[in-house]
Formats: sequence, C-alpha cells, structure tokens
Amino acid sequence: MKPIQIEAMGDSALRVEFGTSISKETNQKIRAFTWLLENNKLKGISECVPSYTAVTLHYDPARIAYSSLKDYVTYWCEKAGETDIPPAKVYEIPVCYGGEFGPDLEKVAEHNGVKREEVIELHTENEYLIYMLGFTPGFPYLGGMNDKLATPRLATPRSLVKAGSVGIAGTQTGVYSLDSPGGWNIIGRTPVQLFNTDKNSPVLLEAGNYIQFDPITETQYEIISNQIKEGTYEVELK
Repeated sequence: MKPIQIEAMGDSALRVEFGTSISKETNQKIRAFTWLLENNKLKGISECVPSYTAVTLHYDPARIAYSSLKDYVTYWCEKAGETDIPPAKVYEIPVCYGGEFGPDLEKVAEHNGVKREEVIELHTENEYLIYMLGFTPGFPYLGGMNDKLATPRLATPRSLVKAGSVGIAGTQTGVYSLDSPGGWNIIGRTPVQLFNTDKNSPVLLEAGNYIQFDPITETQYEIISNQIKEGTYEVELK
C-alpha cells in the first residue's frame, strides 16, 4: 500500500494524498482524517477540501508555519487509522423521474436496453457514497451506480440545467446544485436545495456520507417544494 504523501501547494495550502485510485477504503481514510481535523481544530487552517483520493488544507502562513502544520497533519494521519468515527449519514433525496423533470430518461433506458421503470428501480436501489463535492458548490460526485445505467454524456451540452436535476454521465450519477450549463443525461429532479446561501450551512451534503434517492410523483414534488418555501421541510436521514 502506498504511504500517505504530504506536500506543499504554493505558500498557503498543503495536500495530503491517501491513495492513487478511487475506492471506499481510501474514502474512509479521508473521512476519518477530516473528522479528526474538525474535532481538533488548529488555528490558522481556513478550509479543508476532500477529493477522491486527497485532502487539501488551506491555511494562513502568518498564523502557522508550514513545518508546524505538516507535523500536525502527520500526527492526525497516524491517528486516523485507529480512530472510531460516527457512522456515515444517509440523506434521503426525493426525486421525480421522467417527464419535464427528466427529459433524458427514455434515452438512458433505450441506450441500456431496459424499460424506463427499470431505470428508476436501478437508480433508487443503492445508497450512493458522496466521494466529493465540486463543479458547483454542493454538487455531489457519487459512487455506486449500477453499470446497467451507464450512458455517455450528451454530444451537445445544454446551456441551462435546472438546480436539483439528477443526471447520468458515463458511469457516474450526480445532482446539479445550481442552475448551470451541463452535458449530463437528466433523468429526474429533486425539489431539495443542495446549496442555499440563506442557511447558516449553505451546503447540504458532506463528502463521506451517502445519498439514497426516493422516487416521488409530480404531486409530491409540488408539496415538498411548497414545504421548502415555507421552511417546514427537512431532509430525512436513515
């Protein structure tokens, strides 16, 4: 197993590499490490950004020297492998599939030689590991999609994809957190806001946790949308 690599990124960031391939094992190490950092805060660290195989720490060199930060990181890297951390959360995300909310559902079904109902069943059967957030604030990169749903990106990206749109690109699935251009095949949409600047914690999801998609009707979509506007809706956790 490749040892953990720690290296400087410019004069105000440090990168900790836990592996070279995407895997649940690597993600668990990253989750344990970031959990320890959150619960043993060091002055001078401004942001902790996990990715598929690494964590980048942004820090203020006027408050902490690189050498001191590296020693601190090394210590917690060693502790990460022997620390019990709380179980991962599973966010239940309601999704209305097909119709105006999922214009590419039929395409995904046809590409994979299955019925539209089977696409929905396959897409909602698994819990998806949130490997990292990126592209836009709060956009989750998920692992665990059934290979029977793999579909190439659109040849011509759309100029606008609505926030909440659930898409498939290759072997990945994800949820658009903001209105933005995009080339993923859109199979549904959730009324849940993954990014909301009006909240104390604008980003709903966290890397290292899981998503479970829950199919809903258009009527249920409208009911949840209204509850969100009224501030009475809370995402359920399994």
